[in-house]
Amino acid sequence: MKNSSTWWIKVPVLFFLIWGIMEYFIDSGDQPAIIKYPEAQLFMLMALLLLIGIALILQSVENVMFQTLSEEAKERYLASKAKAWEWKWGKETYKKLLGSKPIEAEGEIILDHNYDGIRELDNKLPPWWVYMFYATIVFGVIYLARFHVFGDYDQDTEFVNEMTVAEAAIAEYKKNAKDLVDVSTVELLTDASDLSAGKAIFETNCVACHMADGGGGIGPNLTDKHWILGGGIKNVFNTISEGGRAGKGMVPWKKSLKPAEMAQVASYVLQFQGTVPADPKQAEGEIWIDPDAPETELEEQPNDSTTVVIDSTTVVLK
Repeated sequence: MKNSSTWWIKVPVLFFLIWGIMEYFIDSGDQPAIIKYPEAQLFMLMALLLLIGIALILQSVENVMFQTLSEEAKERYLASKAKAWEWKWGKETYKKLLGSKPIEAEGEIILDHNYDGIRELDNKLPPWWVYMFYATIVFGVIYLARFHVFGDYDQDTEFVNEMTVAEAAIAEYKKNAKDLVDVSTVELLTDASDLSAGKAIFETNCVACHMADGGGGIGPNLTDKHWILGGGIKNVFNTISEGGRAGKGMVPWKKSLKPAEMAQVASYVLQFQGTVPADPKQAEGEIWIDPDAPETELEEQPNDSTTVVIDSTTVVLK
């Protein structure tokens, strides 16, 4: 066949166009749909085969029609096809970028050197190289004026700015990636969805020892202000994560719960503070005073002597 069909260009273009449309309309998360869904792979394979089939059919039809033409018509057809796809602008631009003389004019720039019949041409440097060299000079002048003459930011300032942006990005990431929380970064959760999730975890894993209302049983009372291992979100999170006192039965829940889940249940446990359980267990531990609490709350703490029991020992707190 003598025609110049461009099916080898059209098929890939249409294939990637269909692929792009598919990826746009299919929500596949972080992975491309063609990787995540086998159905997408099958669809794209069928689309590729269909495009190739259509291209071959059209090429065959074109070939048959081409063979029915007279010799003169064939020549006109081939000439029109060649003219239609000739990239004259690209060719001219390429020649200008090279800056070389055509073969017919090489006699004008040939040098007298002759090495075993090898002659040397006095070609000028390619314009693309010259333009890039001039661009580096312009860039250098602007850089010198900006940073060394007019005193724009230096490397230390740039480093501080980049670190500030990076720290802000890390903080935003950690805010959304709750499973990165630990005892040093955990914060009290107040969102209803987090507290609801914490309640579900508490009722599944904790009611056997602490009762559904937090009044305590095998485990201590969670409704009073007394804490054996310290109160506050960080201490409660650490107690859940690492387990309670040795030999007292509370296991380290970090083996079963994710950090986000421990933060949720710890926040839910602190909701029991100030509530009245049906059958409260006797207070254990010391009264917890949050060092980060406002001064007005600290002033409200009792100043008189309080008797508490720690490990079966009576202690008077002043």
